[in-house]
Amino acid sequence: MNITYYGHSCFEVKINNKKIIFDPFICSNPLAHNINIDAIEADYILISHGHEDHIADAEHLAKITNAQIICNWEIGVWLEKKGVKNINPMNIGGKIKLDFGNVKCVSAIHSSSLPDGSYGGNPMGFVIESSEGNFYYAGDTALTYDMKLIGDYRKINFAFLPIGDHFTMGVDNAIIACDFIQCDTIIGMHYDTFEKIKINKLEAQNKFKLSGNNLILLNIGETKLISN
Repeated sequence: MNITYYGHSCFEVKINNKKIIFDPFICSNPLAHNINIDAIEADYILISHGHEDHIADAEHLAKITNAQIICNWEIGVWLEKKGVKNINPMNIGGKIKLDFGNVKCVSAIHSSSLPDGSYGGNPMGFVIESSEGNFYYAGDTALTYDMKLIGDYRKINFAFLPIGDHFTMGVDNAIIACDFIQCDTIIGMHYDTFEKIKINKLEAQNKFKLSGNNLILLNIGETKLISN
């Protein structure tokens, strides 16, 4: 799979020639100044929760690409009122089959409100299963024992985990999460964008290495091939 990093927790994953965007937050991200959002192509947009740093560009990107949005019910209703048409609302525990593979919604321990202050429903993570491999996108979450269910019932080739601490789990808890999900290849997210979540990258990668895991930290705009 080709993975492109657009900053913060926003990634594009290309699976079976389909482009999936996670948590679009680009135009308001001061670190993503080199990204032209209007040049991004998308077939699907997956939104983990309603906070602005995960949904800010969802409306714009959906309207210019006609991508199908997968999110919880409350976010779907909010986006529909803004004129977004192609929405497939889900909830935790649900799974759908799409043309690139399966999407299953899993729990995330966090809060969720929308940019206008309205209720954002429950936050979620996603487990993606495809012929090119399986991965876990955790969204914003604390370390939770529910992650063990992912590792017990699915083979995960790699995972996107938040590592910035303060608002989510940090590096040390993310390393424990590696054991829970039985996955040693981690792509870090939700770090450095704001002062409160800045990390020492070298220290973080060394901690992962010492624990027998690999922490990948992409540069914004960088594309990396991850094989299963």
